Amino acid sequence: MTEDEEQELRIELARLRQEHADLDTAIQAMLETGRIDPLRIQRLKKKKLMIKDRIVAIEDQIVPDIIA
Repeated sequence: MTEDEEQELRIELARLRQEHADLDTAIQAMLETGRIDPLRIQRLKKKKLMIKDRIVAIEDQIVPDIIA
């Protein structure tokens, strides 16, 4: 992997982490305000999980698991 490719992955990783945190904040706000739309919360949680899976995949690309 070239340095440019790694840098692009790190930028994407930072963006995804921010989006993941934003979704978490949105879910918490919905729960705290009492404006609970179960379907919307379910969709947000599903999107958050998909983002988390993508984060893990990118982290594995940047720092591969090396079996010693």
